[in-house]
Amino acid sequence: MGKNITDYTVEDIVQFIKGNIDALLLVDAQTDTYKTVIKRGMFTDFIDEEGSYKDLIEKLWFHFNGTFDKITEDYQVFIPTYGKFSGKYSRRLKLDSNGELHAVQMTIYPVEENYYLIIFDELDNSEYMKDFLTNEKVTTIQNTYLFSMYVDLVKDSTSSISITEISDETVHSELKYTDWRMMIVNMIWPDDQPMFLERTDPEYLKKNLLPGRTSSFDCLMQNLEGKFIWVKLIFSRAETVNADEDFRYVFMVQDIHEDSVQLMSTLKKYEELASKDTLTDVFNHGRIDTEIRNAIEIVGRTDRHISIMMFDIDFFKNINDKFGHAVGDITLKHFVYLIREYFKDKNAVIGRWGGEEFVAVCYDADESQAEKYAEEIRVKISEAEFEVAGTVTTSAGLTEIRKDDNFDNAFERMDKALYKAKSEGRNCVRVGK
Repeated sequence: MGKNITDYTVEDIVQFIKGNIDALLLVDAQTDTYKTVIKRGMFTDFIDEEGSYKDLIEKLWFHFNGTFDKITEDYQVFIPTYGKFSGKYSRRLKLDSNGELHAVQMTIYPVEENYYLIIFDELDNSEYMKDFLTNEKVTTIQNTYLFSMYVDLVKDSTSSISITEISDETVHSELKYTDWRMMIVNMIWPDDQPMFLERTDPEYLKKNLLPGRTSSFDCLMQNLEGKFIWVKLIFSRAETVNADEDFRYVFMVQDIHEDSVQLMSTLKKYEELASKDTLTDVFNHGRIDTEIRNAIEIVGRTDRHISIMMFDIDFFKNINDKFGHAVGDITLKHFVYLIREYFKDKNAVIGRWGGEEFVAVCYDADESQAEKYAEEIRVKISEAEFEVAGTVTTSAGLTEIRKDDNFDNAFERMDKALYKAKSEGRNCVRVGK
């Protein structure tokens, strides 16, 4: 028969704890060391007799929730902020040991400054996993929010940090908001960093966000796997009793990557449809007009050589009159196909200017190179066999864009060169000077 409860002494309890806890570690955070006092069960292989406290933190926290896949090295910068404790702290961990998932309760006791006692107890895995699986669907929904924390700008502090990919529970971390902000900026896509720094600046938040109001913006951010994904960064200012003097916020990072990629894909599709000639599938008049203007701007500020050329199908009206517009459409599509095939390994874009006229913008091609292109295309067209129409020829006019050009004078040189080719017998190439 066991003892009466009143007969147990402190020594009895200590002996019981020593015989039942799964691991006990003593940590010196100042010297980045730990010593294992007790270990049994899964901890026999999981924890060394002694080692680096920083490495231990990485092993315990910096892996994906429920796995032992390591988080990308860029996020290791946060490791030192996870190992400082001013009071008792307890949390539940999911650790992978030899390919098996273990549920562990960890409790930390500060002994004195920078000295901690850490106790680990493995939980009943079967019971814990029932809870885990029951909540899995809810957790999946919550995991669209990758990160959240509470921010106090007056105290320059962060608290209640939750990183769902690391743990279902909040993370203990003593980290100033101003320090966090300058550390996390390195995980933002370079082009988005100026906006991030502006919108997360304490003075910006104080000035632009009233109590109870929310502000958000989208950007590319590196996830824990090291991949850049689309996220929504959200700040919500708390409504407190002294709202005018308090500057407290909830900050969240929401994963919107899948929706954003789908949206951009849809927008790209409609952008292409709005830019394409429906018959020939090359750029339409508006889009090739923009391409010419962009080329003129590039030449004006760089040393690149860019030429523009216009092709006209000779006697195209006769094809329509003799064979009908259906054959005319087939001829146009075959004509464009031959030009596109010629330019497919060259840096050029093609557009339909109107009717049977087509413009090509040839990047990195001076006047001599462009004239060679146009002549080879002219020959290619004249040697091709067109369905129903038979033999077709083309006239071409071209010019190299100059540094002092604007749209009107560059286009006029090309247009006059084409007119000259047509007036001098067609089926030839002329250069606008």
